[in-house]
Amino acid sequence: MAYQNITGSLSPADIQEIKAAFATIQAKMPFLVTLSVEERRKLFKMGDKSLAFVNTSLTAAQSNRDILPASFDVDEFVRDYQLAATLTELLIGLQQLTEQVDDTLMAVGSEAMGSSLTVYDYVKTAAKKTPGLKTLAEQLGDRFKAIKSKPAKTTSVS
Repeated sequence: MAYQNITGSLSPADIQEIKAAFATIQAKMPFLVTLSVEERRKLFKMGDKSLAFVNTSLTAAQSNRDILPASFDVDEFVRDYQLAATLTELLIGLQQLTEQVDDTLMAVGSEAMGSSLTVYDYVKTAAKKTPGLKTLAEQLGDRFKAIKSKPAKTTSVS
């Protein structure tokens, strides 16, 4: 569907239900973890190319348990693989939803910003003749003031 001006709203009850759905999702997945940047860097990454490798390895492990050490838990490997496959499927849906929310936020934010600019233009114009609007016009204008950076210090070599 092509983008058009967005007219929508969420009632307080809708917002609460959505937040409750988030809580339900988190409650259904109590095993979720949060990794540090360092932890993420150190871990093996299983992307699309690795999926076939892991799948074949799993089949090999299940078919050849006798070549693996007794400490190797094939059943845990199966559970890890199944959870990874399930989470991958869920992640795709979440990414699609996140993209839609992000795109909608960008579009509606742009609409709000466009309306704000129109109001600002009218306030600036009216402030020239209408008492009490100068401060408001200046306050709105603060959004467009450039941040002046300090010039870099130069050192002279004698």
